Amino acid sequence: MKNSESDIQYLSGVGPKRAALLKSELGIATIGDLLRIYPFRYIDRSRIYRIAEIGGDAFVQVKARVVSRTLYGPQSSIVPTDGQKILWNAVKRLSVIVEDSSGQMEMVFFKGIRWNWERMVPGTVFVFFGKPSEFNGRFNMVHPEADAPLPEGSVLQNGLTGVYPSTEKLKNGGITGKAMCKLQSAALALCLPEIQETLPDYILSENALCPLNYALRNIHFPADQYALQKATRRLKFEKLFFLQLSLLKQKYIRSHGNPGLPMSKVGAAFNSLYNSLPFELTGAQKRVVREIFEDMKSGHQMNRLLQGDVGSGKTMVAVLAALLAIDNGYQACIMAPTEVLTQQHYANICKYLAPTGVKCSILTGSSTAKERREIHAGLEDGSIGIIVGTHALLEDNVVFHRLGLAVIDEQHRFGVDQRSKLWAKGPLSGDIASERRATLGNVRGGDPSASLGGMSGEVANQLGGEYPGQRLAPHVLVMTATPIPRTLAMTLYGDLDVSVIDELPPGRKPVKTILVPDNKKNTVYGFMKKQIALGRQVFVVYPLIFESEKMDLNNLELGYEEILKYFPMPDYKVAIVHGQQTNEVKNFNMKAFAEGRANILVSTTVIEVGVDVPNASVMVIESSQRFGLSQLHQLRGRVGRGADESFCVLVYDFKTSKEARERLELMCRTNDGFEIAEEDMKMRGPGDLEGTQQSGLPINLAIASLARDGVLLNEARAVAEKVLEADPRLEDRRNILLVKELRKDKYDIKDYSKIS
Repeated sequence: MKNSESDIQYLSGVGPKRAALLKSELGIATIGDLLRIYPFRYIDRSRIYRIAEIGGDAFVQVKARVVSRTLYGPQSSIVPTDGQKILWNAVKRLSVIVEDSSGQMEMVFFKGIRWNWERMVPGTVFVFFGKPSEFNGRFNMVHPEADAPLPEGSVLQNGLTGVYPSTEKLKNGGITGKAMCKLQSAALALCLPEIQETLPDYILSENALCPLNYALRNIHFPADQYALQKATRRLKFEKLFFLQLSLLKQKYIRSHGNPGLPMSKVGAAFNSLYNSLPFELTGAQKRVVREIFEDMKSGHQMNRLLQGDVGSGKTMVAVLAALLAIDNGYQACIMAPTEVLTQQHYANICKYLAPTGVKCSILTGSSTAKERREIHAGLEDGSIGIIVGTHALLEDNVVFHRLGLAVIDEQHRFGVDQRSKLWAKGPLSGDIASERRATLGNVRGGDPSASLGGMSGEVANQLGGEYPGQRLAPHVLVMTATPIPRTLAMTLYGDLDVSVIDELPPGRKPVKTILVPDNKKNTVYGFMKKQIALGRQVFVVYPLIFESEKMDLNNLELGYEEILKYFPMPDYKVAIVHGQQTNEVKNFNMKAFAEGRANILVSTTVIEVGVDVPNASVMVIESSQRFGLSQLHQLRGRVGRGADESFCVLVYDFKTSKEARERLELMCRTNDGFEIAEEDMKMRGPGDLEGTQQSGLPINLAIASLARDGVLLNEARAVAEKVLEADPRLEDRRNILLVKELRKDKYDIKDYSKIS
């Protein structure tokens, strides 16, 4: 077995107890795992400062002689030491005065007092390393590292020294920063001779990348700044490259291995809706519809992510895509995460479909037994063209006559296992082969030459019987109103084709966003009353349902009572919605607000997705400093849907930190969801974009950062594309190393696009 695969406990200086700590705190099980824990910053220990030179530097290193040492007890009383037995239990602090040729300073110890007292005898020389601070006109260091001067060239004392991730448990267990450096040094000595390259020579040379063993040595103990830069770039590139290579390979295999349902016709249903629209589609909507049509007629399964800001017209695009499926003899389903959003989609889609004659139905958890029987029959005999539903669509007894398109809205809210059930609902290939010609020739009297903005209506080649008896995957359109930064989209959804609706329909006014401290709440209530007097409605959103002792937040429970006091019946009607209500109660209250029977809806973030009330012109968000930017943007998108000027009021705690305040000020500066998402990722990291800890990355990027390494990610993806273009299945001998690396579990990336 290789040294790198050995249990970490067998590394010199570790042992069973420390091994257990390293595993529980940092996930380090083997010596190789330790080498892949990289420093997150570096301290320059190549320079010895003179005491007189110390200023505002974060960390400095001084070489000084001990002049005197003093023990202090409670209330800074001096503990006697001359000729007396020292009462160590009474000692609270050790002060050591040191000097060099330029001056004196104090070293202070609150721990390890006895050990430091015994070794820091006046006249001895130490190299002290720590962060200086000024006290009573003189610099001191609290708990500096103190070592006897080592021979020149020591790796632990000269040059850049890495600072590693740590926890209190690690420090208490003796795995300090200094100890970690020693462990890394021992691990490198054992493993470097056996380290095998992971990237082929041609990739290294074409991209000016250093070898892996050079990178590992210099990431932990850099020879100089240039060596550190080379090592960092190599290790970041490797991580991002293999991530993209894995995703793009999945995409290639799926697109060439999964026979799709060719839908080459733009027919009567599509044209009836398109020609009867009372408004012009935006340029972005037209572009996306064309991209979808190109996918659907290609003969390969479509897997496309549609990003569009709140109100950008994604639903209209989804309906047009569904009608393309209808015109080619297939059915479509549109799946949403909540009943409220499903009902909203259904109401809008029915209005859109009025001129087409296409039958649309809705299936949710609250559908009656009679409704379900009728819907199941209509789906099975094909009389229902489009079905809108919640996860109820995934039930085994929901059988389609010929499912050709699955649209999944806010797909991050569905588990992979749930969505996989849609995969098995596609038509059998044998059925398609035998009926295809008749279907194409006689669907609602469609005109095969019809087109949209230059889209060809030419009939595609028949699928034939190449895959007899195989379930053919429906085309998949995944939609999200959560703007995803490009670098994150390339990582989470790197194997999907991505479309973006990046413009709002004409006439839609941007929402005006205002910051208000919570000690001026009365002005907010006054503003709400003025808006209600104008016939408008108001959302008030809280982050919590019940009071929490751990978090000093305005909460829904107390907030609701306060709202009732300021907005009493019968002049005002207030509804309340939160996640602990039953669906029946929640839907009743939401419906009351949507239909205008309530002036104010007090809610938690349950309304982030799924409430479309054009008359609501004010969104008040309490304790706004506790939300992520993307989540605030989603909430803000609940207003501004009508013709009236709309407002988002961000109420914040006056104790809010400067960083949180800057986030809120960004919300006031821009309504661009993608700009907000990029900033949110920079501020919060990619793992918590929505402020809900739901978003995660498919693999641990370790040294790389999506927020900072966007340019390198693009380079790595371009190289991965070039590799696969030349060798799609990685069968070339030059790519043996790539195949070997991709087989490792760390690159077994969840396929976010596939329904199976």
